[in-house]
Amino acid sequence: MTTVLVTGPIGGGKSTACKYFASLGLPVYDCDSRCKALYTGVPGLKARIEQELGIPFAEIGRIFSDSALREKLEAIVYPLLLQDLTAWKSSLDGPLAFVESAIALDKPAFDGTYDEVLLITAPAATRALRNPEAPVRGALQHFPRNRINRTIRNDSTPESLYKKLDKYLKTI
Repeated sequence: MTTVLVTGPIGGGKSTACKYFASLGLPVYDCDSRCKALYTGVPGLKARIEQELGIPFAEIGRIFSDSALREKLEAIVYPLLLQDLTAWKSSLDGPLAFVESAIALDKPAFDGTYDEVLLITAPAATRALRNPEAPVRGALQHFPRNRINRTIRNDSTPESLYKKLDKYLKTI
């Protein structure tokens, strides 16, 4: 099975792309939503996070401005997320799967979980209009060009993006 990491900056359109893939019946693993499910589904996880980070879980958003907190959280959650991703992939029997993540390309823990990388991006001004958090959170994201197999620029309508995605699907 070929696993494609769909990544890109916040507001770039990776979620729109993955929703489109899912609408075509293709399997998509959304790291953000699965991580949130782990917070509620793994007994004691929230309490462990609060204890190790020293903050109430309700203040978890502080990780975006505090790299030490972010690293502590990642050390707790990434092993669980990788375990969940591995189990999901092993449950599939098709030739193609997609993993949506804004950060996996920049995190060595995720190396080996995907076969190729599709970057979905858009101009900074467009991303800021789509998501007001884009300028701040975007600074935390890195996309090493030498690790990207294909880039799709999402600077127009969703329909335009879908056409580009259809062309991409014909190449893999």
